[in-house]
Amino acid sequence: MAAQSTGPIWTPSQARIDGSNIARYLQFLRDEYSLKFAHYQQLHQWSINNTAIFWGSLVRFFKLKGSFNLNRIFVENDCFYHCQWFPDSTLNFAENLLYPDNISADENNISTNHNNNNANPDKLAIISCGEDGQRTQLSYLQLREEVTRIAAAMRELGIVKGDRVAGLLPNCSEAVVAMLATTSIGAIWSSCSPDFGHQGVLDRFIQIQPKLLFACNGYHYAGKKIDINEKVHSIANALPELSKLVIIPYLKLDTELDTRLDTQIPANTTASSLDKATVCHWRHFCAALPRSLTFEPVAFSDPLYILYSSGTTGMPKCIVHSVGGTLLQHVKELALHTDVQVDDRIFYYTTCGWMMWNWLISSLSQGATLVLFDGSPFHPHKQILFELANKEKVSIFGASAKYYSACDKAQLRPAQTYELSNLKTMLSTGSTLSHESYDYIYQYIKQDICLSSICGGTDIISCFMLGMPTLPVYRGELQCIGLGMDVAFMNSEDVATTSIPNTQSLTPLTHGKGDLVCRQPFPSMPTGFWQDPGDRKYHNAYFTRFHNIWAHGDYGELTYHYINTPDMLPNAADTQSKPTADIAINDITDICINQVGVIIHGRSDAVLNPGGVRIGTAEIYRQVEKLTVIQESIAIGQKWHDDVRVILFVRLSEGIELDTPLIRQIKQVIRINTTPRHVPAKIIAVTDIPKTISGKIVELAVRNIVHGISVTNQDALANPEALTLFADLAELQCE
Repeated sequence: MAAQSTGPIWTPSQARIDGSNIARYLQFLRDEYSLKFAHYQQLHQWSINNTAIFWGSLVRFFKLKGSFNLNRIFVENDCFYHCQWFPDSTLNFAENLLYPDNISADENNISTNHNNNNANPDKLAIISCGEDGQRTQLSYLQLREEVTRIAAAMRELGIVKGDRVAGLLPNCSEAVVAMLATTSIGAIWSSCSPDFGHQGVLDRFIQIQPKLLFACNGYHYAGKKIDINEKVHSIANALPELSKLVIIPYLKLDTELDTRLDTQIPANTTASSLDKATVCHWRHFCAALPRSLTFEPVAFSDPLYILYSSGTTGMPKCIVHSVGGTLLQHVKELALHTDVQVDDRIFYYTTCGWMMWNWLISSLSQGATLVLFDGSPFHPHKQILFELANKEKVSIFGASAKYYSACDKAQLRPAQTYELSNLKTMLSTGSTLSHESYDYIYQYIKQDICLSSICGGTDIISCFMLGMPTLPVYRGELQCIGLGMDVAFMNSEDVATTSIPNTQSLTPLTHGKGDLVCRQPFPSMPTGFWQDPGDRKYHNAYFTRFHNIWAHGDYGELTYHYINTPDMLPNAADTQSKPTADIAINDITDICINQVGVIIHGRSDAVLNPGGVRIGTAEIYRQVEKLTVIQESIAIGQKWHDDVRVILFVRLSEGIELDTPLIRQIKQVIRINTTPRHVPAKIIAVTDIPKTISGKIVELAVRNIVHGISVTNQDALANPEALTLFADLAELQCE
């Protein structure tokens, strides 16, 4: 039997359900399509059984701006990634964010064709804060004016549809403005965080050859001022197609750069001179205010963003995401699954180098207010993010699972210090949110919230599994599979031993652990990889494990929750009720299942395989990190005597030593709560664990180092020096 929780730890009130966006969408389906659903699983099954109708209904329900042909929504193809979405439709991404249906500009101001009875030009669009205490804000009207200026300057520079514009920027309002101006023209936006190393940035931008680069002069982190002027100039010099570098003086510095702005720098003037482009100050670049902002209509599948894989195993892959697919998927996830509404203030702790930044910014499409923060999440004090949430009346708060774990380890108690009265939803992603973190959040942050662990990634710029404000929350589980996403778990070992070439004929797992797949195309899948003739890299990334099915690389299982009362079953006489087989999910035929959750046990490529038994690393982390003396851990499989043995590395709290009693305690906790196979053969203390820039531990890189394989692209890591801690360890050369 699949995993099943004993009971929910949070259940939405009827008022919460009735006031939700999903309730309004269900009413829309009743009114416009004569559809009625007894519970979420019926709605989900309908959404994957009726692909074109479902995605078309979202265009209608959200009143997306553009020219949509709803008679041609989905054109199938024998190849999973060659299908077409809305092939005869055009739209503009920036227009849909700057002019959401429930917010409009005053008719006497710019863009007079976008009027609405709910016009509120003073509605806040962005609140931008930094760890140094600086705070700025922009209304929707002010945001449009800023975008108008930057877009006009970009057009003057010759930026056109299809050009690449790059950003090396902190999480600030200027980054949002630059992105919206870029996409208003139909150009392609790509960004990195300024804490990326020099080579890490070049490895990304050199592949896409931007024509324009927006960069900051520095940033703040953990109380330090970090000047990146030299790095910015060096990067700009290495980009042969660059026409202009625009500097945003985010860090207040009195440097030589300030006297060089708006001048052509002669070649080889200094080591930091910019000899291939003109350097310009942000405020000079956007000095003039044109009368209107025009939006370039682009095809639904035209490129919007270029995002990057982590690059820990080679050059980062340049993942291209479409205009329409990104917008449609984000609107669905933010409005229906996260319940973002016009009065909400949404915060996510992220950088411009993580896809959660792109996801967060799309909240503008719902007329919500973005709350941005740049800096350390624990400076100037450990509860700074909760202080920000309380002060700025944040209603939706997001961060990584590692952040919540760190708060728990630090024994932070936000509920004792802050009211957080506006907070209704908390989000977590980046890695598995442990069962203990669920306990911590509900006990020490807030009891009456919808806690949604979400899972997807850069590859799809969205989620496969996420939250739902009208469903209960179960400890350790992701609430549901996203609407329109035909997610299942497959046994890759069956594929390895089968003679059937088409793995779509294989039965997905209804119980037990397997590899996460998506069996039907979806709008936010990449249109391809940049400079990938024949889609070779694209195919190898997602379609080699299972033929013509998207393999995402996560390892997990389904959980089932059943209807307890007969009156909740669908009415058999109702003409809109589906047959039992139709309302099932992932080939589950039990009509009494009204909620299917998901537990993620780790990455498929990091799965441990001692004695042929597949073990997700998150299963071990969950047990180990229960111990307060352990700050974090990382597990790998080491090849040993024609088998694999589990090696666990732990970073201990200050002043703690890994002695024999502690090793025995760690092993006992793992054995009691899992299986003997999960118990590590070796436990080794380290002072640091390598992570990507976005904070994810890098199991594959550590595994390579342990096996004497070099990690070539260390600029992808936030702390590459930590890799040396795992090399040539004497403990791993013996029994």
